[in-house]
Order: sequence, then C-alpha cells, then structure tokens
Amino acid sequence: MALRLAASPGLATRFQPFLAASWFSTPSSSIQGAIGISSIGLVNHVATNFGAFPSFLADLWDSLLRAVPKKKTSHRKKRQRFLAGKALKDVTNLNRCSACGKVKRAHLLCPYCSKQYLTTHTIDDAHITDIFCIAVAPHQIISASGSSSIKIFSTTEPDFPLVQTLDAAHKLGCHHLAASQNGQHFASAGFAGDVKVWHSEEGQWTEKGEIVDGNKAGEIWAIALSADGQYLAATSIDGRINVWDSVGGNTKIREFETKGSFGMAIDLSVDGRFTASGHENGGVYIFNNDSGRLLHSLPGLIKPVRAVAFSPGCKLLAAAGDAKVIALYDVASGEQVANLTGHGAWIFSLSWSDTGEYLLSGAFDGKAKVWSIDQRACVATHTETDKTLWSVKWLPKVGRSEGFATAGANRSISFYREATGG
Repeated sequence: MALRLAASPGLATRFQPFLAASWFSTPSSSIQGAIGISSIGLVNHVATNFGAFPSFLADLWDSLLRAVPKKKTSHRKKRQRFLAGKALKDVTNLNRCSACGKVKRAHLLCPYCSKQYLTTHTIDDAHITDIFCIAVAPHQIISASGSSSIKIFSTTEPDFPLVQTLDAAHKLGCHHLAASQNGQHFASAGFAGDVKVWHSEEGQWTEKGEIVDGNKAGEIWAIALSADGQYLAATSIDGRINVWDSVGGNTKIREFETKGSFGMAIDLSVDGRFTASGHENGGVYIFNNDSGRLLHSLPGLIKPVRAVAFSPGCKLLAAAGDAKVIALYDVASGEQVANLTGHGAWIFSLSWSDTGEYLLSGAFDGKAKVWSIDQRACVATHTETDKTLWSVKWLPKVGRSEGFATAGANRSISFYREATGG
C-alpha cells in the first residue's frame, strides 16, 4: 500500500494523518487474517485491536469491496441453467400410416396424406345382389348388378334418390356399364352376351338399340363408349377388340387382334384417338384408332389386368389387376413411368378425376384408395366394408369439392366428398 501511495501523491497527502497512527504500523499478517471476514466484522476487529477506526474510512470500505470486479454470468450459462431438465423429449408414440405406409405420430392425421374424404351418404340394399358396375352422368349415377334391372339415382340431391328403374334390361344380370362423357348415352353388357345402348331424353333413359353380332354368353365382356357416344368398343374371350358404330345402325366398323388372351378391360381415350385393353395374361395394348394398328404392347404386369383407364389429357394410361400394383404408362412412348403400390388385394376398378391430378382405385378387400399422380403416392384410403368393391367412379365436380362413389358385394352404393372445399 505504501508503494501505491508513493506512486500517487494525491492519495499520499490524503492518507498522511493515518499513516502515522499506531494501528497502521501493525504487522501485515494481522490485516491479512481479517480479509476473509465481512466489512462490519473487519471494522469491529480493527477497533478492538488497534483503537479507533476513522468513521469515513469505515463508510468507504464497504464501497471498496463492492467495486471489486466480479465474474459475470453469461447469457448462454443462464439459458443452460434455465433449460436444465426442460429439453424436448423423444417422440415414441409413432406408427405407420395405413394409407401411404410412412411413419407418423399416433392418433394424428398423416401429414403426407393431404386428402381427406367424408362419407356423405350410403344407399343400403340398392340392389338385391352384388353391384358389379356403376357409371356416371352429369347429374345421375347408373348402377347394375346380378339382377335384371338397371337403376338410376340422382346426384343433385343430398339423399341421392332413385329416379328411374330399367326393368328386365338383362335377364341374367349386367356385368359392365359405360357412359359417354356428354351424358347422353350409356351402354350395358349382360351375362347372356347381350349389349344394349341407351339414350337420355330430358333425364329419362330409353333403349336405343342392341348390338347383334352372333354374340354368345361371355363373348362380349368389357365395354367402353367414346366421349360423344357414337362408338362402342368391347373385348372378347379370344382377345379380339371389336368396335361398333352405335349411331349408324350398330354396325361393326373395326376389329383389333391381340395374342388371343381373354380381354378383361377396355377404355377409349377422351379425344377418340386411342383404344387400350387389358388381358388375362397380363398384356396391355394400345391401338391407334386413326390407323387401325397396334401402337404399343406394354410390359410390366404378368398377372391378369382387370382395369385400364386413360387420363383426361390422354397422356397417361393406368392399368391394374391381380398384381396389386397400378402401372402408369406414357401413351406417346409406351414407357412405364411409375408403379403405385399399396393395395393388398386384387384391383378391380380405376377412375381418373376430372383434372387428372388424382386416380381412384377399388380392390377385392373393400378398400378404395385415392392416388396423387404428382406425388406418385396414396393420399387417402377408405373402407366402408371388407367385401369386394367391384366398381369406383369419380362424381362430376361441384364447385371446389370433389367426390366419388363406390359399389360392390355389400349391395350398397357409398358416396364420399372432399373434407375441404366449397
């Protein structure tokens, strides 16, 4: 301390009266021993052993102690102490989405399955036997079954009422329906080999004609109508694809040849340029209607193909069946561009949405799936029953809301609409 005072003349002059005091000449060991006590204790200790302690120095001593630099706790250290024991816990309540198979939080909607649909109505016992096929007109849905009648329901009312029944349409029942895009025509194929064409006038359907070509039971199977209803295409048990002009007297105008395997599915593109067929041997064929020649023989499926469908833009063809996989083909090149996997049973029906963004499929285990074409993944799965879904169809879009219908072995028709939208 003497050195510090010597270096500072001002301090030496200020503390001169006290340097001469008797208590200041005390050995330093006594002062050092008192450093560990508080300021008040130090004052008392000095007053007891060395006499009177200057009052203003006692007041100054506490301030000197407080002025000693202290180590400041950093913000990071404070934060660490605050969050001690409060870190995020591991998420263990996980499972796999039944629709897309991806991992998600249990009891929460799958973030990858962005499409959600609600059941709006179910027509119980719509037919007395399995409903094998449904077709969609702008304001109606047409259904057929193993019974002889065809029924038409209105889609403009919430309860989907029955508006017409075509009695004795097919004596042995009907297995396929096909409706034109303009909603003016539909065709029906019966188990007896008979094919009938129907025409709509003011919402009422009447028989327009019948395809008579020496048909035998099972010789005509799957059928498809062109967008304007003029042309009817059908598969046969020997693999042939026949095309009739339903407006010009129901005369046959073309016949395509394949490898002779039973034709199980057929579709006509919206623009009328292509015909596609699926066969029991797994073969898928695309024909050019303008040239009348085979355009592509498509690979990929080795099991029976039960459904084929062109996209609305006619750029893609979807095919599915016993392989439990939906194959997507590029119509122009014939290349297989994607496989949509997720079904656990045979796939019986395919249907494209109006925009071509989504594909609907129905399977033997009663599951209906909605597939995103952009994501190449399933975005929704619905199961109303564990019985077979023979047919699924998108309904005409109303506002921003999309919907579809399913029918099958439970003899009922179920209607769904998108959970979001107008």
